[in-house]
Amino acid sequence: MSKQYPGGLITKTPVTPAGPSQTGAASGVWTLEQQAYWAKLGLWPTAGVLSPTSVNYLVVAGGGAGGGDLSGGLTGGGGGGAGGMKTGSSFAIGASFTVTVGAGGPGSSSAQGASGFNSVFSSITSTGGGAGGNQRPSGPNIYVPGLAGGSGGGGGSDGTVNPGPGGSATPSGEGNAGGSGTYTAPAYGGGGGGGAGAVGANGTSSAGGNGGTGSASSISGSSVTYAGGGGAGTYTSGTLGLGGAGGGGNAVRGGTSNNGTANLGGGGGGNGASGTPQAGGSGGSGVVIISYPSTFTDLTSIDVGLTYAKTTSGVNTIYTFTAGTGTVTV
Repeated sequence: MSKQYPGGLITKTPVTPAGPSQTGAASGVWTLEQQAYWAKLGLWPTAGVLSPTSVNYLVVAGGGAGGGDLSGGLTGGGGGGAGGMKTGSSFAIGASFTVTVGAGGPGSSSAQGASGFNSVFSSITSTGGGAGGNQRPSGPNIYVPGLAGGSGGGGGSDGTVNPGPGGSATPSGEGNAGGSGTYTAPAYGGGGGGGAGAVGANGTSSAGGNGGTGSASSISGSSVTYAGGGGAGTYTSGTLGLGGAGGGGNAVRGGTSNNGTANLGGGGGGNGASGTPQAGGSGGSGVVIISYPSTFTDLTSIDVGLTYAKTTSGVNTIYTFTAGTGTVTV
C-alpha cells in the first residue's frame, strides 16, 4: 500500500512474521515480527522458554507371530494379531516418564509362536498382539486357537470337526478379534489376525482369512496406517490370506514366512502345509510417538537404551521412539 505525502511518495512493504521454522534474528533473540507472530497465536512470551506439560501420543505394541505348520498335515496357520494401538491428545506429563517399545513375537516351527510385547508411554500401555493358531502334531483337538492380545490372533485349522477359534481383543479398545479357522476341505483355511481397525476374516474351504486392516494416524506429520493383522495360511490348495493394511504379513505355503512390518506393529503371516514343519512369520515391532508445539523446549535427556528420532512438522516437535526402553526427562 502507499500514501502521498508532501515531498514524495512513501511505500510500505508488508512484513511476513518469522515463524518457528525461520530464524529471523541471532540465536536467543526474538525479532518484533516473531513476537507478534507468537502473540497472535496466544503463545508469547512462553515461546521457546517453557518445557512441555502435555503432549499428543501414539502407542503401538508389537504384533503377534503367525501360526506355523507343525505337522505337515491338514493345516493352515492363523495370522498373528496386530499390536494394540492407543492414541490421545493433551495428555499431561511430569518431569520424567518411561518409554518402552514392544518387540514383535517370534515365530516357531516347533510350538505355537509368541504373542507380541507391550509398548509403554508414561501410564499408557498398549498390549502385544496375540499369536496365531496352528495345528498340533497329535491330540484329540489338534487345532490350536489364536491367542488373545491387543488384537487377537487368528485360529488355526485342522482336518477334524473342530475349527480353531480366533483370539479375543483383550483388553478391549485396542484392536479387534482374530478370525476362526475351518476344518473344511480342501483348503482348511486358518483365520486372519485381528487389526486395529477391523476383525480378522474367518478361514474357508477355499482360502485363508485376510488380516484385519489397521488404523491411520497423522501424528508423525503424515498419515500412516498402523497395526494390521497377519494373513492366514491354507493346506496344499486355496488362496492364501493377505496381511491387513498397517504392516500385516501375507501368508505363505512352505518356505520363509512373511513377518509383520517393523514399527507398525503388524501381525506375522501364517504358514500352510508343506510336508515339513515351518514357522509362522514374526510380528512387527511397535512404536511410540509424542508430539507437542515447537514453542516449547526440546526434551532435556533421553536414556541411551532408547532409539529415537526428533523431527518437526508444521508448528510441532515430534519424537518417534522405535526400539528399547528407558527414561525420558522433560
